[in-house]
Amino acid sequence: MYESFYGFSAKPFQLRPDPHFFFGSKGHKRAMAYLEYGLSQGEGFIVITGEVGAGKTTLVRNLFNRLPSDQIVAAHIVNTHLDPDDTLRMVVSAFGLPYEGASKTDLLTRLEKFLCDVDHQGKRALLVIDEAQNLSARTVEELRMLSNFQTDDKSLLQTFLLGQPEFRATLHSPGMQQLRQRVIASYHLGPMDAQETHAYVEHRLATVGWKGDPSFDDGAHAAIYAYSGGIPRKVNTLMDRVLLMGFLEEMHAFGEQDINMVVKDISEEFEVDDPLGTPAPDTLKGTSADVDLDAAFRSDLRTIDQRVGDRRVSSVEVLDERMMRLEKSIVSVLSILKKIVATPQGAVTHPMDNQE
Repeated sequence: MYESFYGFSAKPFQLRPDPHFFFGSKGHKRAMAYLEYGLSQGEGFIVITGEVGAGKTTLVRNLFNRLPSDQIVAAHIVNTHLDPDDTLRMVVSAFGLPYEGASKTDLLTRLEKFLCDVDHQGKRALLVIDEAQNLSARTVEELRMLSNFQTDDKSLLQTFLLGQPEFRATLHSPGMQQLRQRVIASYHLGPMDAQETHAYVEHRLATVGWKGDPSFDDGAHAAIYAYSGGIPRKVNTLMDRVLLMGFLEEMHAFGEQDINMVVKDISEEFEVDDPLGTPAPDTLKGTSADVDLDAAFRSDLRTIDQRVGDRRVSSVEVLDERMMRLEKSIVSVLSILKKIVATPQGAVTHPMDNQE
């Protein structure tokens, strides 16, 4: 796609959380400091909250890249729509232990033995729970109970909880007093300001080899911030579409009007009531390359769903793959439209016309 057109080594604004692109805004540096402080304490709970797309998962991936593997054994759980018993199974599974067909007592016994073995090896166990806002109060209490695994002088399991702002309501509910007493640090990750958003865009571009092509003037950066509000994921979504447009239109410089044009397109797309049920435009039928976007997109969703069954992926990874496939469909449609425009009026042909 546009990577080769601009000479990039990879997509700079993919939706997947990737520590390779980690940008240390003031908020992200502070949040990382809290996580590192928690690690140094070796016990209790660390709570990090932030809006959707604020970069919480990227923080975790960056932290994991820096963890000394000879000192810490870490497990990361993303799927949190679980009841307490399923959560225990997920924790056991995340640490690589067998869980199928085991009773709760067996699961607790296996986990305790594993944590003791880790301690005997001179290491510590870290559990990171993402999307914590989906946890019920009973599930949170189950996680708190796991923190009771300890020796005479130390805790055997430390837990980081990352979630959207509504998780704070769960944390401050009447039944969560015992958990609150074990939270040693809590931080809310807010959006970037306009200057940081500007630097974030250029950081992502520079990471894939950007050397000024394409360029973005001050008006463009102002429009990017106005749309995204400094939320990294919204910046990524917008900029990916901007670069796609630049590739299709062979653009090497962007201004405020160009950014606003893409913003308008995105807004109009979300106004469609039933995008999957809308048939392909009649003008596309009868051309030499009929495209059924409805069928193609549904097929993509089935393919992704099958892959989810093979390996554990986050919703962000699924959305990123859907976007990449949708980009290819868009390019195909635009190619057809160009052929239609270039064909003299009344001369549109159908593939069957060339057959005897």
